[in-house]
Amino acid sequence: MSAVERERRGHIEILTINRPEARNAINGDVSQAMSAALDELSTDDDCWVVILTGAGEKAFSAGMDLKAFASGEGGPIMGAPGGFAGITQRVFPKPIIAAVNGAALAGGCEIMLACDMVVAADHATFGIPEVKRGLLAGAGGLLRLPKRLPLAIALELALTGEPIDASRALSLGLINRVVPAAELMDEALAFANLIAENAPLAVRWTKKVLMGAASVGEDEGWALNAEAVGVIFTSADAMEGPVAFAEKRKPQWQGK
Repeated sequence: MSAVERERRGHIEILTINRPEARNAINGDVSQAMSAALDELSTDDDCWVVILTGAGEKAFSAGMDLKAFASGEGGPIMGAPGGFAGITQRVFPKPIIAAVNGAALAGGCEIMLACDMVVAADHATFGIPEVKRGLLAGAGGLLRLPKRLPLAIALELALTGEPIDASRALSLGLINRVVPAAELMDEALAFANLIAENAPLAVRWTKKVLMGAASVGEDEGWALNAEAVGVIFTSADAMEGPVAFAEKRKPQWQGK
């Protein structure tokens, strides 16, 4: 049994954390497998979108496997390329959709925050309860929450350690969609397919500009925008899109 199951649906790769018996807690095997998969997918021209989920219906991930950590797996868990779970410190060029199938708590919430968009089952919960255990959320939660939420709400989640349900997460703009649990993967795939219908090179550069603009000044943002325009407007896909539109047919994207 692989710690991270992989499935390809067209141009979409589905990665499933496969430890339902441990609420998909992250041990060394999961971190290393996730890191290796994302390393490969980052340069796989046939993969345009990634969906990340957990096995079962109880938990997306309960965060770090504390038993594994105590038994000496701290290095493999935290030291994988890309950080905790191979993702929390990774700059990944393609869109990642988290399909949250249950509780996303502690490091599990931080994994979700490292994804670009989120589809959640209606019973999902989100939280960083580390302060309840004398710890802090050290895998990016304290960095990303105030960028995704109003500061007062980010402080509430971080300082109380209390979780919120999917309905509140949606109303706060923390996640994109909430669906019944039985429809979660269908909805995540439909969402991914909406993205995968578009030119993959344009999608990657659009993500790069959006993410970059969020953390730099306006002058640097315009420089990044100019770089993207220079690449995209001279690409083969930029020629194919208007031609396909004029010919009333579906574009045949080359990703270059």
